[in-house]
Amino acid sequence: MVEGVLPKPDLPVAQPLPASLADFAGPARAVLPPDVWDYVDGGSGAETTLAANRRALDRVAVLPRVLRGVHTPRTGARLLGASYAMPVAVAPMAYQRLVHPDGELALAAAARAADVPYVASTLSSVSIEQIAQTGATVWFQLYWLRDRGLVADLLERAHAAGCTALTVTVDVPILGPRRRDVRNAFAIPPQVVAANLPAGRDGLAHTATPGVSAIAAHTGEVFAPALTWADLEWLRGRTALPLVVKGVLDARDAELAVAAGADAVVVSNHGGRQLDGAPATATILPEVVAAVADRCEVLLDSGVRDGVDVLRALALGARGVLVGRPMLWALAAGGEAGARTALALLAGEFRDALALAGCADPEAARELRVIREG
Repeated sequence: MVEGVLPKPDLPVAQPLPASLADFAGPARAVLPPDVWDYVDGGSGAETTLAANRRALDRVAVLPRVLRGVHTPRTGARLLGASYAMPVAVAPMAYQRLVHPDGELALAAAARAADVPYVASTLSSVSIEQIAQTGATVWFQLYWLRDRGLVADLLERAHAAGCTALTVTVDVPILGPRRRDVRNAFAIPPQVVAANLPAGRDGLAHTATPGVSAIAAHTGEVFAPALTWADLEWLRGRTALPLVVKGVLDARDAELAVAAGADAVVVSNHGGRQLDGAPATATILPEVVAAVADRCEVLLDSGVRDGVDVLRALALGARGVLVGRPMLWALAAGGEAGARTALALLAGEFRDALALAGCADPEAARELRVIREG
């Protein structure tokens, strides 16, 4: 990446006005440097899992109910014991100042306006304290670091900042081989930092080397490569916050997460950015739901693009979803205003999907039948 290059702030969103989250992709690509677009858009390996996420959701046909007396459904839902405007959270995503100068502050403010949780990444380019000051409901996402003292410090900071849940990502023993980043020798510009880490701890992320992803080099240096269930139990013992385990695909791991004290699991393949060849999340979701049997909440991420996808996830048994890339597209295209528009569109799509499926509320959507087409 050319040093110091960032997208221009507050470019107008697409004309005509966006009608869906997908409509933000083109304007985002137009404003972002090509290597930043590849970083946001790309997956690992040959990107087969990245593509499979979308195909699997498209194959889920929901059987609508009729004559249910539903005109204006209620979209509100409870996640981790709290009420929100819809069963959606903004997924944790690193270095959001890469796509817009306001970064995490803009996206968190948009989540606050939409009344949905914002999940703040360990690798946020704005500190957890500043993100909390937006007034958003913040869940803190933890990457396990080699320095356990830093892990403990991050936990203390998350508690002090008023975070309402802790999300630990468990599917990154190493960073998946993201070929676009390798081809681009992608590095983070010096003015975008991992603001939650001590100064200077992200130096490798800024060092461009031909044939190397600087982010992969950085995470290899600071992330602990061998997280175990004992570590999760240690974490459970250090926080009274709801504990969310993100990155579960095998139902056996979901059961182990429950045994370790998890309040929720996120069925996730990291948006197709870790093991290429892992199953699509919509494919494996019902197995995980069946395995935990309401002993914890199950959320879905990876591939969610519109309100019908939220309905599909609920019909497959999830309590809610995390939405990721489309929110970065909206942030890049229009800053906070773009992100607000995207979440408003998503809410409207979900409300319409509930009405068309004959569901008075999200809980009714979990009783719908689905057919896997194709």
